[in-house]
Amino acid sequence: MDTLTRIERSKRMALIRGKNTKPEIVVRKIARLCGYRYRLNVSELPGKPDIVFPILRKIIFVHGCYWHRHPGCALARLPKTKLRFWVPKLTANRQRDLRNIARLRRDKWKVTVVWECQLNKRGSLERKIKGFLERNDAKH
Repeated sequence: MDTLTRIERSKRMALIRGKNTKPEIVVRKIARLCGYRYRLNVSELPGKPDIVFPILRKIIFVHGCYWHRHPGCALARLPKTKLRFWVPKLTANRQRDLRNIARLRRDKWKVTVVWECQLNKRGSLERKIKGFLERNDAKH
């Protein structure tokens, strides 16, 4: 059973942001420090990518492990209540993400995903982002 009332749960869920999240800001700062310019939340592209590097034709999605179902991650655990609601919703999120990434790659965009849990390892995150942006021929 949920420990919060419906009103309390609703207020808490309303606090979850879709843009300018802390993980996105961290990734943007790293890209900026590496000297790259980008556009944010480009609605013309499938999935409205978080960070787009138009000149490089590269995209970084910054995903929350829970909402986007990071495979094998402890942060992607299922809630304990209302599984009939949450399982299809979260599964659909993951399937939509995979479809959008496939469409972008078909359109010759290089795509990578930064997961929320990767922010805990700043050094490896910086190497991942810098390596992704500097590579010319790698598929992501």
